Amino acid sequence: MPRFCANVSLLYPELDFLDRFAAAAADGFRAVECQFPYEFPALEIKKRLDAEGLELVLLNAPPGGCNHREAAQAWGRGDRGTACHAERKAEFDFGIQLALEYAEVLQCTRVHVLSGCHREGDDLNVLHATLVGNLKRAAELGPEIQWLIEPLNTRDVPAYFLTHQAQAHRIVRETAASNIKVQMDLYHCQIMEGDVAMKLRQYLPTGGVGHLQIAGVPERHEPDTGELNYSYLLELVDALQFRGWVGCEYRPRLGDVAGGTSAGLGWIGAARTLV
Repeated sequence: MPRFCANVSLLYPELDFLDRFAAAAADGFRAVECQFPYEFPALEIKKRLDAEGLELVLLNAPPGGCNHREAAQAWGRGDRGTACHAERKAEFDFGIQLALEYAEVLQCTRVHVLSGCHREGDDLNVLHATLVGNLKRAAELGPEIQWLIEPLNTRDVPAYFLTHQAQAHRIVRETAASNIKVQMDLYHCQIMEGDVAMKLRQYLPTGGVGHLQIAGVPERHEPDTGELNYSYLLELVDALQFRGWVGCEYRPRLGDVAGGTSAGLGWIGAARTLV
């Protein structure tokens, strides 16, 4: 059975961030993931995790910034990653170190590194080479971490550099680092490529996928909404013997209505386990 983890950056939006851990645990989750925890002290987050018996299985490295405050505000000001930009090496290095500090305190072993966006006139080959080089550096600095890269769709993140599964897996192979893998989000994959079942069949058996995420397409609500047949896809994930976590990274269709996230969890089904 897939092991589902709650993305506390998107789920339970009616609650303050630090209160979402208790809500996830109350709904039966035993693991959570988050996008950017840097507005909050790592020790305070750890206290919430421990109080609820939760494991943090994934966090994102900062998408920009040369100090902690800038890193915490980077996504809100429009930064979408630095890893493919040679001129932002100082920001990349700072972000990796900050992510490592949080990962150590929070006992989190997976960190997603955002590639960044390309601009008019950029040489895509240079961006590719820079991304590969920076990932190698991250792998060396944090050998205990599984570093992840994720193809994103260009409707939600215009001009994002990393957009397709084949591109991501090629980059992973070029790093030649055993602790770099692909974070495969089926929402982004469907928007950019489609043929999701065949992509799962192609890539899960290789061992190159370190984490899965799901959401309904196109609204990014619960997986039982939209155009993807998640009952079929999750059965396929089982059949392919994927043993990683499946992140519930979606926006509840009831929005910030009190209890809206919990009310929408019926898609998991009685036959599936959260542990």
